[in-house]
Amino acid sequence: MRFIATADTDIGISKDTNQDSVLIKHAIVDGEEVLLAVICDGMGGLSKGELASATVIRAFAKWFDEELPYELEEVDMQVIGAKWSLLLKELNAQILEYSKDNGIEGVGTTFSGILFIGDQYVIGHVGDTRVYHIGASLIQLTTDQTFVAREISRGTMTLEQAKTDKRRNLLLQCIGASKAVEPQIICGKTEKGAYMLCSDGFRHEITESEIYESLNPINLMNKDAMHNNAKYLIEQVKSREEKDNISVLLIKAE
Repeated sequence: MRFIATADTDIGISKDTNQDSVLIKHAIVDGEEVLLAVICDGMGGLSKGELASATVIRAFAKWFDEELPYELEEVDMQVIGAKWSLLLKELNAQILEYSKDNGIEGVGTTFSGILFIGDQYVIGHVGDTRVYHIGASLIQLTTDQTFVAREISRGTMTLEQAKTDKRRNLLLQCIGASKAVEPQIICGKTEKGAYMLCSDGFRHEITESEIYESLNPINLMNKDAMHNNAKYLIEQVKSREEKDNISVLLIKAE
């Protein structure tokens, strides 16, 4: 499997800082491509949300450099997923401790990350950032850990009601702001097409059909096209007065 990856992030139209953090790490090991993509959407006063998201990003960059080489000796995506889950729980405890020591509350970050090794992938997920596969259609791979997503699954709220509900950003889990987290871990077989990671600021003001029209793999011929199409959608989101930071990562698998 060959991968092409791009990342775009924008402060948006109203915030003083960009609390989103993104990471792409790409390597070739024994002739096989390995790619890690992570997006974190931080929250908290002043620059604390930025600190939380950057802390998690740094931890996964370090994991890629120092721990992944050992995992590649005998690849088991289930084992990697379990280790990611443990790392996310450790980061949750670290950020909680930092907040306690500094007398601050509500500092945390979401996390969505995907690791590709050849024709396999593993996803780790906490919060409401998302991972999608874009092929014949747009398919959300992660499950939002939010109040409205839970109510939709229970049948007590419709999708249309959720779009305008004031609680749509209420997270059930958040790294650094939850006493305990249980990350969603997903293992799968890599399919040709594109994979997209995005913050909630990217997707609130555009439709799935608009995303698919711009980011259909047919329209992602090279890295420039991937970047230009992502930037087009970001500008559309801003023109519709989305207040949040806006971030999107694209990986084309071919």
